[in-house]
This record gives sequence, structure tokens and C-alpha cells, in this order.
Amino acid sequence: MSAAAILALGGLAALIVGLVLYERTRGGARELGLIAVLVAAATAGRIAFAAIPSAQPVTAIAIVTGIALGPRAGAAVGAGAALLSNTFLGQGPWTPWQMLLWGLAGASGGWLAPLLRRSRIALMAFGGAWGLVFGAGMDVWQLAAFGPALTLPAFIAVHARAVPFDLVHALTNVILLGVAGFPLIALLDRSARRMRGRWLPLEKAE
Repeated sequence: MSAAAILALGGLAALIVGLVLYERTRGGARELGLIAVLVAAATAGRIAFAAIPSAQPVTAIAIVTGIALGPRAGAAVGAGAALLSNTFLGQGPWTPWQMLLWGLAGASGGWLAPLLRRSRIALMAFGGAWGLVFGAGMDVWQLAAFGPALTLPAFIAVHARAVPFDLVHALTNVILLGVAGFPLIALLDRSARRMRGRWLPLEKAE
């Protein structure tokens, strides 16, 4: 089996494992309802920004969800928004990889929540970094799926052409998280307290 096939199958397997683990956890109807609303909001944002190449508000919304509601919710919103938005923008073999990458963006926001809650600058930098990581991940998928070869020189050649689009994605994340990141986290914190009956720490942005 080729390296490209192994990579493609590995990404699909990771997505399936994540979905199975999510189904085995207890979230409650209220949390599922809130996640559905956030998936719809991320989908609407992606469609609204469709005229701007690579402007992807899904990333910022998934990260904020992960920070406020936890890695599981962030992953669900990222993966769910990819699947739902592609129903309008076009499904294809790229959908599972978008689900995986956006799911990881949301989950990583939850894993690093204590750090990202402390500083608006850290949150903005994290979102910008994910814009670049997402683009690089999709370039790897493109090479794995369509070739010509999954090698470092081929990746550099493909990725060099995509850098301007990745920078737009990163800049969109920086702006959205800088302007609305902490207000959205505070709003979701209040929703989490009502759903789960517990207090979540609020950190003042620097």
C-alpha cells in the first residue's frame, strides 16, 4: 500500500474513531441543542463568506466552542459545520478531511482553554496558526488523493501556490477572534452554567 493511501485511510479512521467516541459520551439534550445551533451558525458564516476565497469563520467558531464547552463540543461543531456547509457548497472526497481538521481545531481549543482564556493575543495567534495548519493539511490531502506524489518537494510546490489563500484564512481568524472571541466565550460560558449547573472561570483578556 502506498504512503498516500495509508495517509488517506489514516485520516478517515481518525474521523470515524472521533465520531464513535463522541456518540459514547453523555452530552444531554440541551448541550446537543446548543451544538446544533453553533453548527448552523458556523455553516451560515461560511456560506456568507463564500465570496471571499479561503475566509473560513468555521475555524474561529469551532475554537471558541472548544474553549467554552470543551474539546468534545469543539470537535463536534467543527466536523458538523464542515459536513453541513458542504451540503450547500459541494460535497466531495475533501469533506472528511475538512471535518477532521476543523474538528481538531475545535478540540485543540478545548485542550488549551486555560491558556487561551488568559490573553486575547494568544487567542488571536492560535486562530492565525490554525488558518495555516488547515491549509497545509488540505494540501497534504490533495497530494494523497490526486498526486502527483506525496513527497516533500511536491508538498512545497503545491503549498507555495496556496500560501496567499492560507494567509486570508489566518487573517480572518485573527480578526474574528480579536473582535468577537472573548464575548462569544462569555456567552457560551453562561449557557454552559445553565446546562451543567456549574460555574466556569472567566479570565480577563489582556
